[in-house]
Amino acid sequence: MSREKLLVLLCVSVPSFMINLDGNIVAVSLPSIAHKLNASFAAVEWVISSYTLTFAALVMPAGALADRYGRKRILLIGLALFTLASFFCGAAPTSTALNVARAFQGIGAALLLSAALALLSKEFQGAERAPAFAFWGSVIGIAITLGPLIGGVITQKLGWVWAFFVNVPVGIVMIVLTAYTVEESRDPDSSSIDWAGFVSFASSLFLLTFALISGNRRGWSDPQIVAALIASAVLFAAFIIAEKRQRRPMLDLSFFRRPTYIGANLAGLAYAAALLTMLTYIPLYFQGGFGLSPSTAGILMVPMALPLFIVPRIVGKYLVHKFSGRGLLTTGLILVSSGMFALAALVPGHRFEPMLVAMLIAGVGAGVLNGETAKVGLSVIPPERAGMAAGVGGTVRFAGIVVGFAALGAVLYERVAFSISRSIPGLSAASVHQISGFIASGNIAAANRLQPGVQATLLAGFGEGYQVVFFAAGVIAALGAVASWTLVAYVKPSTSLSNVEVPIAEID
Repeated sequence: MSREKLLVLLCVSVPSFMINLDGNIVAVSLPSIAHKLNASFAAVEWVISSYTLTFAALVMPAGALADRYGRKRILLIGLALFTLASFFCGAAPTSTALNVARAFQGIGAALLLSAALALLSKEFQGAERAPAFAFWGSVIGIAITLGPLIGGVITQKLGWVWAFFVNVPVGIVMIVLTAYTVEESRDPDSSSIDWAGFVSFASSLFLLTFALISGNRRGWSDPQIVAALIASAVLFAAFIIAEKRQRRPMLDLSFFRRPTYIGANLAGLAYAAALLTMLTYIPLYFQGGFGLSPSTAGILMVPMALPLFIVPRIVGKYLVHKFSGRGLLTTGLILVSSGMFALAALVPGHRFEPMLVAMLIAGVGAGVLNGETAKVGLSVIPPERAGMAAGVGGTVRFAGIVVGFAALGAVLYERVAFSISRSIPGLSAASVHQISGFIASGNIAAANRLQPGVQATLLAGFGEGYQVVFFAAGVIAALGAVASWTLVAYVKPSTSLSNVEVPIAEID
């Protein structure tokens, strides 16, 4: 690989590194943020969801912007916005201010990731693509590996604000490097931005996330929650109609006539909802259930995070030439599902040591999926539509995190509330709600202050909630494995996805 291409690879991989590093640093810092800002469980959820929501809503239009106005230009704008928003996240005085800054961070992340993936897809074709995507996946793996460790140490030694400030110097360096090394490129056939599709999709996703997060507090029969869910469905239908009427849509629905493209995106959705959400929930579980420090919780995430660095390199070098994309996606999701089911089975023992093995199994599966989902999906998309396809892939992944995190949060809260109301008879609904909220956010001490003398009961409710969360994640991954095996076309590895040739059955 030439020096010029290596620099381009760094310019598209390091922004992805920043996005994933930030997400995993923040995951370990959440209990400290909740305590310092006196945030409720819903506010803690929004620290994650406000970022991933704006990302998921904007990454598809960001891909279209990259195709039309230039991938380098959009990458630079995204880097600048992400870096500036990171500073304001660290400087936020309240949970509301933090969540607003996180939303702007998500906008920057959407711009830079869509442009980065579009550049990656354009610059590396044929035999160069597999090692390039393997490198990209490994860089993400490094970020996910280092995130919990750095986040734990930073939170414990310097304070949670530095989980955001750390992005600032990295962002400045990347802006300078990108400006001087990346050549501009765009799709010459790109047309006007699909504003109708953008507004309907973003509104639909926001209302769905709002309903999932707020339903625990308001009640699922609350008219506002029911209205939000109905409006979300209507707006999503409007989005589909808008895309069908566009000459050059933000989401080209014709690609979804290709089963491999559907299967790859469902694999990415299941991977995000079942595994990437756990990078937030498991640190909360370790700190709340076992009383561990942020740095210790970060260290315990290594068995799950380290394979995301190592395994993509093994896949890119040794496995893509021997196994089909279908086989790799299915195997990765089966491993994730097995690890999640094992975690659920180990919760009653209340010992974290055996859980590390289950986390390792899930982490190996995630490592297989990390670069492979994007590569398999892009393999059946024309290069000139790389920005759009990258946007769809990013949208699917982060929508999976948004909806998965909110849905699993609803599962966690409901199970904890059921356990507390069953174990402590006579509590009012308001007391159950308040205690359950503290327990779900990992703040067992605050719950114990509200209901003294029953800490063992509170911890049992916390464990029951997480047991159901882990089991639900295992089910999601298992369903994704079935979808991958059923939909992704099998092509002989020597002539298929490892060399990025389009399967004959997939060509329209």
